[in-house]
Amino acid sequence: MDIIFLSGLEIETIIGIYEWEREVRQSVILDLEMATDIRKAAETDDIQYTVDYKAVAKRLIHFVENSDFYLVETLAEKIAEIVLSEFDIPWVRLRLNKKGAIRGASDVGILIERGRKPDA
Repeated sequence: MDIIFLSGLEIETIIGIYEWEREVRQSVILDLEMATDIRKAAETDDIQYTVDYKAVAKRLIHFVENSDFYLVETLAEKIAEIVLSEFDIPWVRLRLNKKGAIRGASDVGILIERGRKPDA
């Protein structure tokens, strides 16, 4: 298994449970690791055989900027679903950082791993 990663993708969104958080955009920072097999892409030197990380980033920026979830858990699940279903990725690890959410802590967030469900 090969991993294509995208780190430090900072996106402004509405996220949080408190009233003030519903009125102001906050930054979330995404780090993704996406499983793939790069051998055919390397052999052919053709992007169609790999993960187009620019397309992934653009899709996630659009989604997150337009979302307004209360919980980072919900946002993380939705992001993982998009990556798995829209980009034909079998497995993803996502770290979602809501930097500055806790006074005195440099980082706070969630780390999830998800894989595609086998067809029933």
